[in-house]
Amino acid sequence: MLQCQATDSQCQATDSPEPGFLTVGSDDRARRIAFLRRSPAQGGQRAPGLVWLGGFNSNMRGTKAEALDRKAAEQGRACLRFDYSGHGDSEGAFGDSTIGMWLTESLAAIRACTDGPSVVVGSSMGGWLALLCARALHASGEQSRLKGLVLIAPAVDFTERLIWDEMSVKAKKEMDRTGVWLRPSPYSAEPDRISKGLIEEGRAHLLLGGPVRAYCPVHILQGMQDEVAPWRRALTLVEHLAGDPVSLTLVKDGDHRLSRDEDIARLFAAVEAIS
Repeated sequence: MLQCQATDSQCQATDSPEPGFLTVGSDDRARRIAFLRRSPAQGGQRAPGLVWLGGFNSNMRGTKAEALDRKAAEQGRACLRFDYSGHGDSEGAFGDSTIGMWLTESLAAIRACTDGPSVVVGSSMGGWLALLCARALHASGEQSRLKGLVLIAPAVDFTERLIWDEMSVKAKKEMDRTGVWLRPSPYSAEPDRISKGLIEEGRAHLLLGGPVRAYCPVHILQGMQDEVAPWRRALTLVEHLAGDPVSLTLVKDGDHRLSRDEDIARLFAAVEAIS
């Protein structure tokens, strides 16, 4: 693994197993974002690099992220993964972060630490962020940075549709009174801290109220046993992506994580198909 010594405008790799840090934001909003970057093999024709965008309350050292990095090493590809603020090795409090902050960090990491087109792999919340990144890069004339998107159980608009709309009246009153709702987590004994700010700020980034554009090929991997982001929402996303080439793989016995060996193999196949 290679470390990036980065500023907001550059990323230089040195041999080290430790993460580099990218400063995002300024003044009292500045935070150091931890990331790991694998440099591409030297010489020959380079395959597109890989960028990993993880899920809500996950980190860059999870099963799928590690597997993607190993595959990049085998194929001589560049690979970038990082922790959002309030996640993993990055600075910031989880409860103070928002979709907009994580989007800003994702764009900063892509701009500072990738060179040439990349396949962006977004898992759960990372799928939403991948689409938001694609929109922002197109708007700024940087669409050549993207070769395609691979979205794993994409939780698009999840703050509104999968959290707020599903909250009980009691939970909404708790959030209004305290500014936070302690949501039981299916993956941890500790509850997820869902802040009022996360919900309210997330409304500025909702996508499914109209057409969605990625401006590049998209492949969606979706488990049909997913109880977090139900599989029919993936069909809705496909319908909204009418202007882009989209493939959808439904895994009949797959859950939200899609991290079994056979699921990882499907992920690799999707990346290869877009590359």
